[in-house]
Amino acid sequence: MHEIVKPAVVKEDRHFVTALARGLDLLACFRSGDKMLGNQELAERSKLPKSTVSRLTYTLTKLGYLQFDEGAGKYRLGTATLSLGSAMLSRLDVRQLARPAMQQLADFSHAMVSLGMRDRLSMIYIENCRSQAALTLSLDVGSRIPLASTAMGRAYLAVAPQGERNELLARARELDEAGWPALQEGVQRALDEYREFGCCTSIGDWQAGVNAIAIAFRPPDGSTPVSINCGGPAFTLPADFLVREVRPRLIDLVEQLRRAMAA
Repeated sequence: MHEIVKPAVVKEDRHFVTALARGLDLLACFRSGDKMLGNQELAERSKLPKSTVSRLTYTLTKLGYLQFDEGAGKYRLGTATLSLGSAMLSRLDVRQLARPAMQQLADFSHAMVSLGMRDRLSMIYIENCRSQAALTLSLDVGSRIPLASTAMGRAYLAVAPQGERNELLARARELDEAGWPALQEGVQRALDEYREFGCCTSIGDWQAGVNAIAIAFRPPDGSTPVSINCGGPAFTLPADFLVREVRPRLIDLVEQLRRAMAA
């Protein structure tokens, strides 16, 4: 789910630069797995006029944030975009600290264990560990998953301040009014789970046949909350196994991580 900043939301904010926001929205239209996108595809995803998209892609190409492929007539992300992402990831000590324990849990569960951070109404994977022993999901660092229907996103919502959580859910409802009742029920169930068990699950809620469990925590330095999930196909990760076997190990992993980051 890619949320575009609406002009009505910011039109009274004299400090808000709409042209910059549109350019960043355009870059955010590229999803994990997208090799190239054309102006028409970018216009459809960004909900911007094609003439505006053409001017933005021209400017972003000149600055190195996009690269134009003349043969395909489409754009791919440029090296300037890569340098921004690399600089951000290099500052996330949590990735290096978490990786050994994440790999251990992935091997135990025969699944995938991932770290994620929120971007608008999505969670973005910032680290990923897979088991060598079984089929896992085809997601990697940089992949986006929905905030409100996944275990990782719901765990984030569970630890977010009430005001932030309400705002995010209101925006999710606005984007999918028809699907909101089921989404709201799933989120409320997850919040109740978090209060009782210290974790959130998504049992086929995001994709049929995919189960996951997650915990979120705020690093000791007060920075943005991070979610850790363990997920995979339901036939290898039944709900009772997630709750009975993976949950205590995931809680222990987060406690280890908290102590390591506070040291």
